[in-house]
Amino acid sequence: MLIRYEWRGAVDDAALDALHAEGFGRPATPARTTGPARTGDPARTGWRERLERHSLGWVCARADGSLAGFVNVAWDGGEHAFLLDTVVARRHRHEGVGARLVAVAAEEARGAGCAWLHVDFEERLRPFYLDACGFRETSAGLLAL
Repeated sequence: MLIRYEWRGAVDDAALDALHAEGFGRPATPARTTGPARTGDPARTGWRERLERHSLGWVCARADGSLAGFVNVAWDGGEHAFLLDTVVARRHRHEGVGARLVAVAAEEARGAGCAWLHVDFEERLRPFYLDACGFRETSAGLLAL
């Protein structure tokens, strides 16, 4: 099956939320349709609006018109980009889709003038990011808010 990769591709909030629910094992959350989201409010701003506001870009993978994968590239407005929310539909895992999503994200971030692409990940994803995607291990910190 041919997978097509799109930088800043069209995003359907419901399809992207369903993909994240499947990939991260959580219930789908419908996007807020009107008004600003409030802290603690279960309704939230839609994906497209958040991506447009906070991201350098994103990569969508599509198979037969369906969303097969996604990665978000946030940034600091300068040299640093950050991978977030890398996810591949269960039916397309172990086909190289995730690694290609990351490769396209890296190419586009480099093209936008970024010098660094950061990612943090759970231990179980170490082989994916370090071996399949070519990241190198660094020291980092995390503060739970």
